[in-house]
Amino acid sequence: MNNVTEFILLGLTQNTELQKFTFLVVFMAFVVTLAGNLLIIITVSTSKALRSPMYFFLSQLSLIDSCLSSSITPKMLADSLTVRKIISFKGCMTQVFTEHLFGAAEIILLSVMAYDRYVAICKPLHYTAIMSHQVCGLLVGVAWAGGFLHATVQILFIVWLPFCGPNVIDHFMCDLYPLLKLVCMDTHTLGLFVAANSGFICLLIFLLLVVSYVVILCSLRTYSLEGRHKALSTCVAHITVVVLFFVPCIFEYLRPVTMLPIDKAVAVFYTTITPMLNPLIYTLRNAEVKNAVKKLWMKS
Repeated sequence: MNNVTEFILLGLTQNTELQKFTFLVVFMAFVVTLAGNLLIIITVSTSKALRSPMYFFLSQLSLIDSCLSSSITPKMLADSLTVRKIISFKGCMTQVFTEHLFGAAEIILLSVMAYDRYVAICKPLHYTAIMSHQVCGLLVGVAWAGGFLHATVQILFIVWLPFCGPNVIDHFMCDLYPLLKLVCMDTHTLGLFVAANSGFICLLIFLLLVVSYVVILCSLRTYSLEGRHKALSTCVAHITVVVLFFVPCIFEYLRPVTMLPIDKAVAVFYTTITPMLNPLIYTLRNAEVKNAVKKLWMKS
């Protein structure tokens, strides 16, 4: 039974002055996110020096980051300017779907990028044959398909639950745990499902990525000093992005159904701040990307 047609979001804060401040901060972060990721996409697509699979995956990461941030931030910004923050039931379910679509796609893509670095560093002679254009396209397709499958499972899980009473969500967006707090039934088992489907998978993939990067870094001992520095620079950027994305996700989903005061700040971090930082991390750590951006800037 579902008597709820809309939800009321409490937002980041109910302090009027603090709402104005957060609006300015989040708005600037959102603009930088879109500009930075768009710059990466344009640079990779127009530069002949960035034709390797690594940069193709980087452009896809920028696309996913832009989509992830755009699925959450505009609504958050609009709500920070209004007193009554309302989202329809369908709008709420759509937000859950898009968040998990792009979040899961990014998790899979980060795994693909780690595999790309493993092949490039540990099997350099076979790199071109293994990471062909067809394989790269297939891997990106798998990332999007995996994200779609995960999001579909999440939405089918949440949309049939009985919302029959309270409709106030103590958050700035719709997500699984805030919604489970409003369900008119025992949510212990449901919480275990979310922890297994989202939290445990995040933790498992994160640990696998950590192990893979340890193997990669150990393989660098056979490289020359210059080759080691270049490979290490790329790997450090990848590892930084992985940590920034996975740690908040593990914190959010690998626990019982409960809401903590820090949850909103963590959600802002992985939906707004991380997508903003990713282009900066890859640009600052990669000389080829920096040179390509400079050339694009000089042409324009």
